[in-house]
Amino acid sequence: MPPIKKSASKRPLRGTAARTGKPRANPYARPEPAKSRSARDAAAAPRVRAEKPRASEPVRAEPAKARPLTASQKRHLRGFTHDLKPVILVGQKGVTAALLAELDGALDHHELVKVKLADDDRESRAASIERIREHSGAELVQTIGKTASFFKRNPDRNQYPLPK
Repeated sequence: MPPIKKSASKRPLRGTAARTGKPRANPYARPEPAKSRSARDAAAAPRVRAEKPRASEPVRAEPAKARPLTASQKRHLRGFTHDLKPVILVGQKGVTAALLAELDGALDHHELVKVKLADDDRESRAASIERIREHSGAELVQTIGKTASFFKRNPDRNQYPLPK
């Protein structure tokens, strides 16, 4: 019988490990890659950390160019829009930087957002809607009176699967 080897832990070996003298191998453990001489030398050298972006500076990857919505997709989204309440209210000051920032957050969270505009003039409402659409990169789903609906797909959480 071969001599029994002690394991790294202080617990005694049991079963097959006690008979063979080897601790049982973990079937889920990754095999250790063989290191070449240069890899060992590199491991001995001090590591340099890559600079991380600061928390105060938001990092946004450039979104891939989204294809415009088809007529059937807009029709599908209009069905969901019907039941929504306006999330963003554009007041007397019009479209401001704060309003656009709030809209970006709402689009990231909800994907489909209703915006209510307080303008009485059709041309100024249309200009406000166009400015919102250009800044946010969202698709205009529909406009009814003083209310407009916007859709911007969130790749992390897709709440509204679209037909093809």
